[in-house]
Amino acid sequence: MALYTTQARVTGGRAGHGETSDGLLKVDLALPRELGGQGGATNPEQLFAVGYAACFESAIRFVARKQKLSLTDASVTSTVSLLPNGEGFKLGVALAAETKGLDQAAAEALVSEAHKICPYSNAIKGNVEVALSTVALPAKAA
Repeated sequence: MALYTTQARVTGGRAGHGETSDGLLKVDLALPRELGGQGGATNPEQLFAVGYAACFESAIRFVARKQKLSLTDASVTSTVSLLPNGEGFKLGVALAAETKGLDQAAAEALVSEAHKICPYSNAIKGNVEVALSTVALPAKAA
């Protein structure tokens, strides 16, 4: 049984418009200038990058709570690349996690565990190469 289901509809492809069924997300789409388009609007790679970063950071926080770690803050920067793949295309992803409150070894272990449970990571496992990096920042003094 699904824990949550959502739906989105796009018309016009990469140069179109997309909306979620609840109307909370309405977005115009444009082919980036780097790919010969007009730019000026978001694109599927940007939307994927935001979604993956949000999902992955949530996975980090979930694992930290579950393991009762002293994580005080976290952030994730997701870099998504559109790459050639024969006649088609594929994605490449780099996830750069920053944590506060953990030493480097604990932060790396946390990020590795988060990668195992994140729905985005699991959805693309075996299809998209994901490079992980972790920086452990000291927690702010009280």
